[in-house]
Amino acid sequence: MSAERYYYEPSEGHGLAHDPFNAIVGPRPIGWISSQDRHGVRNLAPHSFFNAFNYKPPIIGFSTTGWKDTARNIEQVREFGWSLVTKPLVEAMNASSATVAPDVDEFELAGVTPAPSRHIAVPRVAESPVSFECRVTQMFRLKDLQGREVDCWMIFGEVLAVYIDPAFLKDGIYQTAEARPVVRGGGAGDYFDILPENKFVMSRPGS
Repeated sequence: MSAERYYYEPSEGHGLAHDPFNAIVGPRPIGWISSQDRHGVRNLAPHSFFNAFNYKPPIIGFSTTGWKDTARNIEQVREFGWSLVTKPLVEAMNASSATVAPDVDEFELAGVTPAPSRHIAVPRVAESPVSFECRVTQMFRLKDLQGREVDCWMIFGEVLAVYIDPAFLKDGIYQTAEARPVVRGGGAGDYFDILPENKFVMSRPGS
C-alpha cells in the first residue's frame, strides 16, 4: 500500500469528478421511509443517510437534506415507517425517489402496496420482507462548527413494531444476506447488494 494520500479540505472543495465523502462512508443502508401528512396524504422516499443507533429501546435515524415532504409529514404526525430495500425492489425504490408534487402518492408511483400498521397510521411497503413502525424521539436541524444551521434535518424514531418474513429466520436468527438487501454506494447511482457467499463469522474477543 502506498504511503501517499490524496488530501483535501471539504470547505475548499475536493477537486474530483464526484464528492468521495458518501462513497467512503459506505456502503450505507437505505432508509426507505414512509410517512403521511395530517390529512393522510402518503409519501414514500429513500434516504441514504440512515442507520440503527440503539438496541434497547431500538432507535433508528436518518437525515434529510432540504425540507422535503418526508420531514414536513413527520413533523406534523411524529411517526414514520421503514421498509427494507431488497434486490427485487430496487426499481420501485428508485421510482419513489422522483421529485414530484406533495400530493403525489409515491406508493402508487412506485407500484408498491401500502400495508396497514398496528401502532401508527403510516403504512409500510407490503412487498418488503422487513418493516418497522416508528414514533419520533428527536427531530432537529444540524449545525456546522460555527453553530450555523445547515439545510439538513436529523430524525430519530423508536421502533414500536417489527415485521419479518419468516423465510429469513433460521433457528431464531435473522439471515441478513438471504433477504438480498441493497445498500447505497458513492457516485451518482452506485448500489450494492449483499450476497450470502460474502458472509464471514468473527467472534468478539472473550466471547
